[in-house]
Amino acid sequence: MDLERTRRRQSLKVIISEAIMVIAVILMVTILAFIVSGYWVGSDFKIERQGLLQVASVPTGANVEIDGSSSWLQRTNTSKVLSSGEHTIILTKDGYDSWQKTITITEGLLYRLNYPRLFLNNRQSEEVLNTVGVTAASVSQNRELMLLLNGTTEWTLANLNGDAVEYKKLDVSKVFSTVSLADDATVGLFTGEIVSMDWDKDNSHILFKVVSGTGTEWVLVDVRNVSNSINLTKSFGYDFDTVKIINNSSSALLATQNGNLHKIDLTNKSLSSVLAEKVISFSQYDNEVAFFASETEVSGAETDNKPYFIGLLNLGDSRVDKLTTISTPGQVAYSRFYDNKYITIFTDDEALLYKKDESSDPISFELKFTPDTIKIGHNGEFIALSSGNKIATIDMESLKLSEWQAEGNSRFGWLDGFMIYSVTDGELIVYDYDGLNRRVLSSNVSARFPVTITNNKWLYYFSDNNLIREWLIPR
Repeated sequence: MDLERTRRRQSLKVIISEAIMVIAVILMVTILAFIVSGYWVGSDFKIERQGLLQVASVPTGANVEIDGSSSWLQRTNTSKVLSSGEHTIILTKDGYDSWQKTITITEGLLYRLNYPRLFLNNRQSEEVLNTVGVTAASVSQNRELMLLLNGTTEWTLANLNGDAVEYKKLDVSKVFSTVSLADDATVGLFTGEIVSMDWDKDNSHILFKVVSGTGTEWVLVDVRNVSNSINLTKSFGYDFDTVKIINNSSSALLATQNGNLHKIDLTNKSLSSVLAEKVISFSQYDNEVAFFASETEVSGAETDNKPYFIGLLNLGDSRVDKLTTISTPGQVAYSRFYDNKYITIFTDDEALLYKKDESSDPISFELKFTPDTIKIGHNGEFIALSSGNKIATIDMESLKLSEWQAEGNSRFGWLDGFMIYSVTDGELIVYDYDGLNRRVLSSNVSARFPVTITNNKWLYYFSDNNLIREWLIPR
């Protein structure tokens, strides 16, 4: 009898224990689900829905102060649950300057700050190259290479990524038509005017647009092996209006000629038939091309009394879909942020942001100036519209527009994927892409040449006919 009672008691204990475990698991899963959804217990013990902040910095390990308070646990790179609403974030680190921004946390959503950069105080500098005779320079997308040009056809390619800067000569005399081989010249003289230099993502090719007395030519220079370079204008016999690289290695390009859009395939040296007509501007992402065009025959199109339209071209099957009609001409950009694709249209005084595959109305941003250039930021995190030194940036994280103006009369430049620089009276001034966190880094800097940061270790700029390198980390 006692044995049977003992067995019943043990069975009851097992049942109760398992029930408690099941309840605990359900409770834990429920709590985690609430946390993931942004719910948290506030300081007044009320349940409120919050958001999540992720903070990264260069260098890492900076102190994070939120709304005036900090603790030894708050460091970059880390995450922090915050109540919805505005919060002021300040980053500090011994030996460095500080960084600050006021952000808006939305309940249940993640807000990422992955671009703040702190600059080392009392940086050491050194001269790495005498640049007498250099007329122009261009930096690769990964900011590891710099092409230095002069009045001849023997240019210099500098590798900026090592402790010692390495150089090699590039002979481009057989690539461009705008070359004069003077009798008394040891190398050819470059006689054309370079309008633009665009690097591919592999950092192996540069697309040149050059204007001379004989017209405009487009040349794709292979900086690893100049003999593999190709003069696109000569090779295809077209006076292209616009040419853009559309893949990492520059084996595929898009070009317009008299408004007709073509694809250039350099693997088999072919030029496609006309993909779209009356194209004003275009932008490509993956296998699709968004373009701005004058109204023309498109399957199922209606003019709606608007003379322009936005089209979407699929390069795989050459299908063109008409997305919307527009009253005034402008430019278009195609980008991606997180899992969504966006088409941005900007005209004289307005920017329209469309989310692809959604029929909802676009987000409209009123502009105070007419932009002429557009830049898609790192991973599509912002869209920058500009004219001269006037800048308007759309923050894709918060979908807010910031309009501001870089100092000085010359155009601004991009220091890295998130920061802008300008040079005024020899002072190198840097800003975040939205114009915040203005800082003066150096003096006696030339405004004629680019400034860049390489490997998060060095700041490069030109001064007094020299290429200067400043160390951004303690030596």
